[in-house]
Amino acid sequence: MTAAQHDAPVDVHSAAAEAAVEIATARKDILRIATAGSVDDGKSTLIGRLLYDSKAVFEDQYEAVERASAGGDYVNLALLTDGLRAEREQGITIDVAYRYFATPRRTFILADTPGHVQYTRNMVTGASTADLAIVLVDARKGMLEQSRRHAFLASLLRVPHLVVAVNKMDLVDWSEDTFEAIRDEFTAFAAKLDVPDLTVVPISALQGDNVVRRSERTPWYQGPSLLHHLEHVHVASDRNLVDVRFPVQYVIRPQSEAHHDYRGYAGTVASGVLRPGDEVQVLPSGLTTTIAGIDGPRGPVEEAFAPMAVTVRLTDDLDVSRGDLICRPANAPRVSQDLDALVCWMTDEPLRPRQRLAIKHTTRSVRAVVKELQYRLDINTLHREPGAGELGLNDIGRVRLRTTQPLFVDEYSRNRVTGRFILVDEATNATVGAGMLVPGT
Repeated sequence: MTAAQHDAPVDVHSAAAEAAVEIATARKDILRIATAGSVDDGKSTLIGRLLYDSKAVFEDQYEAVERASAGGDYVNLALLTDGLRAEREQGITIDVAYRYFATPRRTFILADTPGHVQYTRNMVTGASTADLAIVLVDARKGMLEQSRRHAFLASLLRVPHLVVAVNKMDLVDWSEDTFEAIRDEFTAFAAKLDVPDLTVVPISALQGDNVVRRSERTPWYQGPSLLHHLEHVHVASDRNLVDVRFPVQYVIRPQSEAHHDYRGYAGTVASGVLRPGDEVQVLPSGLTTTIAGIDGPRGPVEEAFAPMAVTVRLTDDLDVSRGDLICRPANAPRVSQDLDALVCWMTDEPLRPRQRLAIKHTTRSVRAVVKELQYRLDINTLHREPGAGELGLNDIGRVRLRTTQPLFVDEYSRNRVTGRFILVDEATNATVGAGMLVPGT
């Protein structure tokens, strides 16, 4: 091997990717899923079916749901996720419901998001950390406005994998033509979006066809069941292993005499790979040093990558505190007080120019003022509406902000952790908006 080959960064990242896959397999890789779609498309029923058929429901839970379903022709599995009284009374999902289950191959975190237009903000919340989004489409109704809206939001939030579950196929007599028409229409719509991986599956969430096991009623469908796809979809390569970003969350200084020299910086690796001996830079000071060691929950580790929570020890005694960021000297994020972002507004009081808010970005919190509202986005037609004077509840628009202190940012398309932030009302301490950083003009 030549020196050039030995120093090639692609080998390092490939090795890190392989290590990530091995560790993920050993600890049963976690897949975060957000469900989406229009009202009554069967999102909660689908999740209930996944939980029930994968044996993730306790007997007493199922019995309670069975009692609540008394009088019906079937057990309403949607009640496993719709926990609010208003949800059960109206038969709809209002809040984001998180459910957890596991198979021998993988652990799943499911976010059941609402289908109503007025709960778009909840969809943004559920999809912001998702690795995969399932958009349900009612086979009888085809693609609706909310189907397009949620597919667009999943694309906007850079969810790398999208599954279209054509539900209620039993109500259209398992028609192959109906399925293919919806599949072709959705594929044509997705071509306008940035969807790197699209899969379409015909299912019946109520009866369990093609949910956990392949159904004999769809001999014309040659693809996997939904759960098989969820178990085998490859997400390790979605991690950014190139840009080292380590926001410092807490400084650890033990008081015991045995560890009085210990100084570590705890946090979660946002992206990249950290190893002892690596040269790093600390922002905002700009000082450089090397990594003396990395400590995990069970002791020292040879390398750390997203989303590991670790404590980093540095060779030099630098002034590092919460909100600082550790990166590579030759690959640092942009340090800026001017931010261009797509903002989803989440409260009744509208967002207007010259409004003052607090921003929480990674572990750093600063104040900001809204300099300009450039346009509002029509998420049904994907058209921009310039000249909008404000952003109302659930609106998405491009906003320019000016912060009181610099932030260490990347574009959201490159890094979903350092490219996002939330806006907080300082008077009420309520989260009023979520932002995704875009290239500046």
